[in-house]
Amino acid sequence: MARKRRRQSADQTEVGAGKDDGEGTPSSRVSLSPLKMLKPYILKSPLILAGALVALVVSAGAMLAVPMAVRRMIDYGFGAHDGQLIDQYFMMLIAIGCVLALASASRFYLINWLGERVVSDVRSDVFRHLTKLGPVFFESAHSGEVMSRLTADTTQIKAAAGTALSQLLRNSIMLIGALGMMIYTSPSLSMMVLLAIPAIVLPLVGFGRLVRKLSRKAQDQLAEASAYASENLTAVRTMQAFSHQDAVADRYQSAVERTFDAARDRMKARAGLTALAILLVTSSIVGVLWFGSSSVISGEMTGGRLGQFVLYALFAAGALAELSEVWGEISQAAGAAERLAELLEVVPAISSPQNPKPLPDPAIGELEFDNVTFSYASGGEKPALDDVSFKVERGETVAVVGPSGAGKTTLFNLILRFYDPTQGALKLDGVNIKDADLEKARHRIALVPQDVALFADTVVENIRYGCPTASRKQVEAAAKTAQADGFIADLTDGYDTKLGERGITLSGGQRQRLAIARAVLKDAPVLLLDEATSALDAENEVLVQQALDEIMKNRTTLVIAHRLSTVLGADRILVMDEGRIVEHGTHSELLSKGGLYQRLADLQFGREAAE
Repeated sequence: MARKRRRQSADQTEVGAGKDDGEGTPSSRVSLSPLKMLKPYILKSPLILAGALVALVVSAGAMLAVPMAVRRMIDYGFGAHDGQLIDQYFMMLIAIGCVLALASASRFYLINWLGERVVSDVRSDVFRHLTKLGPVFFESAHSGEVMSRLTADTTQIKAAAGTALSQLLRNSIMLIGALGMMIYTSPSLSMMVLLAIPAIVLPLVGFGRLVRKLSRKAQDQLAEASAYASENLTAVRTMQAFSHQDAVADRYQSAVERTFDAARDRMKARAGLTALAILLVTSSIVGVLWFGSSSVISGEMTGGRLGQFVLYALFAAGALAELSEVWGEISQAAGAAERLAELLEVVPAISSPQNPKPLPDPAIGELEFDNVTFSYASGGEKPALDDVSFKVERGETVAVVGPSGAGKTTLFNLILRFYDPTQGALKLDGVNIKDADLEKARHRIALVPQDVALFADTVVENIRYGCPTASRKQVEAAAKTAQADGFIADLTDGYDTKLGERGITLSGGQRQRLAIARAVLKDAPVLLLDEATSALDAENEVLVQQALDEIMKNRTTLVIAHRLSTVLGADRILVMDEGRIVEHGTHSELLSKGGLYQRLADLQFGREAAE
């Protein structure tokens, strides 16, 4: 029940809130404004950017110089039948080619370096932002969807930050330069070309809007398929245990087919865009050539000048055609940038105050719930915690017991400040935890969860998760305290053994002892134990309990337990039911009261005796 309420507490504004629905949403209107998010990343490397721009201008200038050399060679070299003059012009063309080659190579390297740098920085910043978003966000956002944005969408914007940006600038310079030289070469022919440009550009803009809309749809379909695959591969044991492989594969195939259909529609639109651009440009060039040929025959223009004009017209047409391709890529990148911007714009539900109150130094290790009431969003009228008040003194061990859904886990969620109380105050070392710096408050709390999160890394790095700066010696000492050194030594590479994803190669007891080692390494004054032995067999429970007894010494400890046998030695036991503390006292005191605790004890101890 508690987990259900936590899922319902998620922010209703999902990651995909900006998805294109084709019904007049902002996503259906062409807009490159999302690409503005790339500006600070691009400007972080001013020397590279400046070098790329210089190389780009030089390469474009070299290309624009070629038609002039060709015209002079035709009009003067061929006309004068002067082989030496022709040789000079060919040498000039070779020199221009060398400049063009060096400038183009420099442009290629610098622009692609810039694109890779931007993508790396964007990925880093997006991931850093994601780490600051709490459970409220991730209870509504699908992890596969988020990962798709972090990988596929960041790769997509590399085109905008690198190649597409370079092509956009280069072809813009080529188009403007070629048009200028066309006007200089023949104003009358240029006027014909300029009149044809609106007929070329306007359809391209319309197609660009369609491409962007379809690109966003394709990206969303890909994210959906990736999310489904990630979810099922993570639960591969459950999937195979229920013989659900074929059903999962069929459903994923359907998702992939939808992705393919969306990509196919996008490719059709881009192909149509390219065909339309080529058709319009080719028709315009043919018309200009027909008129220009008449001018050469009538003697109004030399053959070399017509050749120069035609080359510039081809440059302008090529630049315009490439700009249509670039527009499609930038439209796709804008859709990806929009999705990334949605992530970056998510405001963490929990954050540090602007002027946090300092916590006492050194740490005391006191916890106090002062008339705390808390309700999960969309959790109904009944609160998860209802006017809860208690205090845990320094060095005290307090156990919390009760039936499922009583609110035990919610206590830990509030202490770790995954959520804030709806009413009342939760104090850490006498300071309202909402008024303290979030990271500093969490630094004083160590958690040993029931479901241990391990990573596909070495044993050392998994333990070091409790303190990233810890030395190898400190890690090994923590493992010994946690009764984990023995089984670690038996692993293939000892502490350097790489664990499978989520530590799948280890037993439940081994995973728990690694979690305890993390808590030891963190060395926090407050220790939270969330049913740390509930899923273990008797032998592993003894080992884990020994490790817990060791680290609980001189620490303020709050224990959630289903097995009452694990909390018999607690200083106090709080009994919760339906979000309230209904009983409190020691084990013997609670048994004498004849209330809920006694009923739970009779059920458990009677069953254990029978077993």
